[in-house]
Amino acid sequence: MSEDAISTVPNPATSKRRLHGIRFNLEVRRDISPWWQAAYLAGFIALGIGISAIILIWAGVPAGDLIDQFLVETLTDSDNLRSVLFQGAPFILVGLSASVAFRARFWNLGLEGQMIWGGIGATFISIHHIGPEALRLPIMIFAAAACAMAWVAIAGQLKLKLAVNEIISTLLMNYVALNFLYHLLYGPWRDATDGFPHSPKYADFERLPDFFSFSGALPLALITALGVWWLVSFTRFGFYMKFVQASDKVAGAVGIPVARITLVSVLLSGALAGIAGFVVASGQEGRLIQNFSDGYLFSGILIAFLSRNNPIVAVIVAMLVSMLFISGQSLQVFYQIPFAMVQLVQAIIVICVAASEFLIRHRIHIVR
Repeated sequence: MSEDAISTVPNPATSKRRLHGIRFNLEVRRDISPWWQAAYLAGFIALGIGISAIILIWAGVPAGDLIDQFLVETLTDSDNLRSVLFQGAPFILVGLSASVAFRARFWNLGLEGQMIWGGIGATFISIHHIGPEALRLPIMIFAAAACAMAWVAIAGQLKLKLAVNEIISTLLMNYVALNFLYHLLYGPWRDATDGFPHSPKYADFERLPDFFSFSGALPLALITALGVWWLVSFTRFGFYMKFVQASDKVAGAVGIPVARITLVSVLLSGALAGIAGFVVASGQEGRLIQNFSDGYLFSGILIAFLSRNNPIVAVIVAMLVSMLFISGQSLQVFYQIPFAMVQLVQAIIVICVAASEFLIRHRIHIVR
C-alpha cells in the first residue's frame, strides 16, 4: 500500500464533524489527569445547579431564599439535620446498589422493584411472626435481601443466557413488582384495623432502634458501605470487577469469569436495594405502604454517577442528595413547589454529569 493510500485511512480515534458550518475534530482522549476530570465534573455539576436555580426562581422561589433553604436551614436546624441523616440511609443503600451493578456493566434500572420485594420479604416475616423476637430484625433483613436477589436474578439470567437488554427487563419488572404490591395491600395484607391499603404495623422489636436520637438505619447503611468498599477495593472479586468494567470482552479473553462476576454483582446489587426497601419500611414507615419506593431509582443513578461508583464517595453524595430531598420538602410546604420539581432538579444534574463524561473521554478541535 502506498503512502498516499495510507494517509487516507481514517483514524478510528478521530472523526470529523460539522455543526452549523463549523468543522471540528472529535478525538478520543488517551489520558486525562484526575484533576482535570474533577474540574470537568465540578463545572458541569455547577452548571446543573445553576439551571436548577433558574427553574426554581422561575417557579416562584425568591433567589435569596434558595441558599437559606438548601444550606442554612438544613444544616443549622436540628430537626432538619436529623431528617437529612434519617433519609440518607436508604439513599446510601440505593446508591451502593446502582454502583455495584454499574461496575459490572449491568445497567440496573430495577432498583424500585427490588426495594418493593425487599419490603415484601421483610413484611412477610413480620406478618407470619417467623423467628424469635430477639432475632426478628436480622431475619427481616435477610428476607429482604433474599427476595430482592431472587427478583433481580431473573433479569441477570435473561441477559447472560438470552442476551436480553437489562435496561428494558429491569425497568419493566418494576411495574410487575408494583402491581404485585398493590395486590397484597388491597387484598390479603390490607390492615384489618382501619381498612386502608397498607400492611399491619410492625411490632416495636421489628422497627430499627434509635441511637443517640438518630435512626439505626444510618449505622446499618454506613457499615454496609464499608463492607462494599472493602469488597471492591481489596478482594480478588473487586479486582476482576475492574477488568469487567473496563471491557468485558477483554476480561473474558484473559480468562476472567465474566458471567460469574456479573451474576454475583447483580445479586449483590439486588440485595442492597432490598435492604434499602427494608430500611424504608421498618425505619421510616413502620409498615409496608403504597409507593414507598418512589423516586429512589433516579436518586440511586444520580448517586452512582456523581460518586463514579466509589462506595465511600457514594456516602457523601447520598447525604447531599438527602439534603436536596429535605430542602425540596420545605419548598413544597412554603412555596407550593411540586415534588416533580425536585425530581426535575435531580434529572438535570444527571444529564450534566453524563455530559461531563463525554468531555472527559473526548477532545474537540475546531478546524479552521
